[in-house]
This record gives sequence, structure tokens and C-alpha cells, in this order.
Amino acid sequence: MPFSIRPDRDFKSQFRKVARRQLRHAIKILDERPQGLDQAIHEARKRLKRVRSLYRLVSSEMPKFSARENARLRGIAKSLSTLRDAAALVETATYLHDRARDTDEAEALGRIVGVLGARRDQIAAAQSDPQAMAADTVCALKKAIAALDDISLKGGHRRHGRIVARGWDDAIRKARKALAACEGHVSTEAFHTLRKRAQDYRAYHTLLNPLWPAAMVAKYNAATGLIDLLGRVNDLELLCDLVETEHHHFDNADDLAHLLYAIIFHQQQDRHAAIDRAEEIFGKDADDEATRIELLWIAFGL
Repeated sequence: MPFSIRPDRDFKSQFRKVARRQLRHAIKILDERPQGLDQAIHEARKRLKRVRSLYRLVSSEMPKFSARENARLRGIAKSLSTLRDAAALVETATYLHDRARDTDEAEALGRIVGVLGARRDQIAAAQSDPQAMAADTVCALKKAIAALDDISLKGGHRRHGRIVARGWDDAIRKARKALAACEGHVSTEAFHTLRKRAQDYRAYHTLLNPLWPAAMVAKYNAATGLIDLLGRVNDLELLCDLVETEHHHFDNADDLAHLLYAIIFHQQQDRHAAIDRAEEIFGKDADDEATRIELLWIAFGL
């Protein structure tokens, strides 16, 4: 669904329209589930992330609304996470298997993929009533849509440009803070926070693409590469946590040793690569981005 705002049109009405479209599309996906429940959940959660980024963009102007609705959408996404997280672990183990160093490691990781696949299927089968879960989620999303009537974005074209620029600058500032934490010491939470702020940053390049399409696409692609790296870092950490909390799944000591080595090796590689890429994206070149966004916004609407 379209996720963009044009500076030459009414900002408040576009804001509502964009959020409403994303939430309605999430409802449609969960209702129809054309590729199964797991994929529907994955797609719906992506729409929720977009809307949450949108709300953060204007949080300085509507702090109460942004905090309340972000909490609502976060709760909805969390209620959908169990099955999707189980599927993501299978995908992560498959990634490790495809990059095995030798035959022994490939065979061990192949068995791990099978174990995690069986666990995912058990979780899916244990869903007491997928239809009821989807219905509850749809109900919550309809309430989120109704809440859009509470949006109040006062002022004219120039004021809205300042609001957008402030939100853009805030995303960069928070990303830099998370990056500094990642560089200072190995912190799972810091890398996770950096990923969330990079997701906001990428969403804004989609949302404001009409301002400067070529530049926005280039930055969007750079942010996507960073998000993919950070996503893998997060999934590897989740897989490591699973080994500790549900160790009964891993009764073959040799397979477990291969798995842990592969996790550590790829985590180190991906963390270093993510830090390097984040420094490029959120470094000095980003200092004047918010100012440029505001100037482009004003010029576009004249």
C-alpha cells in the first residue's frame, strides 16, 4: 500500500490516510492469509512498524498520542510474535547451514534446522484458536484506526516542515546514541535499538520520497542493508537464548557445539559490518539532513 506524503497537499489528511491504509492492509492480510498465517503475521507486523515510525516522526508535536498509539501497536505486534519468532529461528539456522565451513558442520546444522522446524510446527499446532487470535488482533487494529480521529497537527505548511525535520533529526540523534553504545561494548539491547532507529530512518525515506526521489532511494537501500545485518544479529542472539532456555531441543552435544560456534562466528562478523555501515549512514554526512528536508519541504509546497 502507498506509504508517502506530498508536501504540496494537506499534511494532516495525508497523515491520517497513510496510517489508515497501513492498518487496514494489516487487517486485510490477517483476514485473508493468502500465504498462510505465518506470512500474514510477518506482513502485518511490517505494516505496524511503518505506522509506529510515522507516529514517532511527529512525536514532538503529539507526544501523548504518539506514546499511547505506539504502545497500542507494540502490544498488537507482541501478541503476534510467538509463531513468527519460531519461524525466524528456522530461517536463521538455515542461513548458518548454507554457510557451513565443512561437511560436518553442514550436517550438524542441517539437523538443527530440522529440530527448529519441528519446534515451529509444534507452536503452530498449539495455537488454541488461530481464527480467534486473528479476530482479536483485527478488533484491536480497528480501535487503532478509530484513534486516528484524535490527531491534531496544527499550523501551516512551514510549521509542518519543521515538525518533519525535527522528527528526522530525532531519528538520527537516537541512532547515533545507539551506535555509540554498540561501539562501547557488546550490548544486545544497543544493537536492537540501533535496528529500530534504522527502521524509522528507512521508513522516512519511503514516506518523504517525493521530496528527492533519487537521493531517497539511495539512502533507503543503504538503510535496508544495515537493517538486514542488524536483523540477523538479533536473530542469532534469539537462537543463542533459545539454546539456554530450551536446551532440551538440543540433545546432540556435537551438533550443539557446531551451532554455537557458527552463531559466535557470524555474530562477530555481522556486528562489525553493521557498525561500519551505521557509521557511514549516520556519520557527519547526516549532520545537515534535517535542515535539507525542511528546505525541500518548503520549496516543494510553494
